[in-house]
Amino acid sequence: MTHQAGVLAGFAFVFGAVVGSFLNACIHRLPRGIRLDHPRRSFCPHCNVTIPWYHNLPIVSWLWLRGRCAKCGAPISPRYILVEILTGVVFLALWLKCGLPLAPAYMVFAALLIAATFIDFEHYIIPDEITLGGAVAGVVASAILPELMDVEAHWQGALFSLVAGALGAAALWVIVEAGKMAFGRKRIELDPAEEFHLEPDPENPRLVIGEETHPWEEIFSRPSDVLVLECERATLDGAPAKDPTIRVYYNRVVADGRETPLEGVRELAGMLRAVVIPREAMGLGDVKFLACIGAFLGWQAIIFTIVMSSVIGAIVGGGMLLFTRGQAGGKIPYGPYLALGAALWLACGPEMVDWYLHLIRPALP
Repeated sequence: MTHQAGVLAGFAFVFGAVVGSFLNACIHRLPRGIRLDHPRRSFCPHCNVTIPWYHNLPIVSWLWLRGRCAKCGAPISPRYILVEILTGVVFLALWLKCGLPLAPAYMVFAALLIAATFIDFEHYIIPDEITLGGAVAGVVASAILPELMDVEAHWQGALFSLVAGALGAAALWVIVEAGKMAFGRKRIELDPAEEFHLEPDPENPRLVIGEETHPWEEIFSRPSDVLVLECERATLDGAPAKDPTIRVYYNRVVADGRETPLEGVRELAGMLRAVVIPREAMGLGDVKFLACIGAFLGWQAIIFTIVMSSVIGAIVGGGMLLFTRGQAGGKIPYGPYLALGAALWLACGPEMVDWYLHLIRPALP
C-alpha cells in the first residue's frame, strides 16, 4: 500500500468513527422523539449537562474518561465506543473493497444498517427516518451512480432501484401477513386469576398483570391489533363492567359496547383469568427496512437477504434455546438479521451465490 493509499484508508476509518458518533445521537434520539436538529448539543442522559466538544471526540473521549461522564461520573454505555469503532472499521473495509465512486454510497447505506440494528435491539422499532428515508436515499444514489444497479443510464438506475425497493417491501409484507394469519394471536390462561390494571400514561402507557409490566410498544405493532382481557371482574373509571370481556386497542378501550379513547381512561383494573395477546413475527418497520435494502442493493440482494436473515435467525434462535435449555423467550428483533444479511451481500454475496450454485449443479437435472 502506497503512502497516499494509507492516508486515504486512515481517513476512511476516522471519518467512519465521526459518523459513528453521529449515529449514536440518532440511536439515542430518534426512538425517543428527540429531533436531531435540537438546539442542544450532545448531553449526558443522567445529569442532563451538555457535553463539551473535547469530551465528545470519537473513541478517544470514551477511553480517556474510562466510560464515565466527566460531570456526574455516571457510566456511559459501551455501545457508544462500539458503534464508533464498528462504523470506522466498516467504512475502511468499504473503501478498500469498492473505492470511488461506489464507496461513499455504500457508506451511507452501512450507516443506515448500523443505526437500524442498534435501535431495533433496544426499542424493537426501526424509525421511518431510517427505512423510508433510506429508501429515498437509495433511489437518489442509484440515479447518480447507476453502477449500484449494474446499469449504465441514470434513469435506469433510479427505475431499477425503485422497483427493487418496492419488490423488497412487497415480498416481506406477504411473509408478515401470512405469519399474522397463522400465528397472530396467543391465549394465556391465568389460574388462579391475577390482578391487573392499566397505566394510561400519555407518553408511555403500560399494562400491569400481577408483577409483570408490559409497555404498549411490546403489545401493539399495528392499529388493528387487539388485546382481549377476559376478566372475573373489572372496573372502568369506577364503574363495574357488565361484560367480562374487554378489548383494548393501541388508542382506545372497548367495554360493554362503549369505546373510550385511551387518553380518556382514568382507571381500568380488576381480576384477569385469561388474556389473548396479538403477536407479530415481524413488524412493518422490517418491511420498510427491506425496501431500503432493495433500493441500495437491487433485487438479487433482496432474495439473498431474506434467505440469509432467516438462516441466521434460525441459528441464533436455536442456539438460545440450546443454551437456555428451552427456556428462552421474549421478543427478538428481526431488523438486525436483515441488516446482517444485507452486509453479507455487500461483503461477499455474489461469491456465496456462485459457490452454492456450483455446489448443487451436479445434483440438478
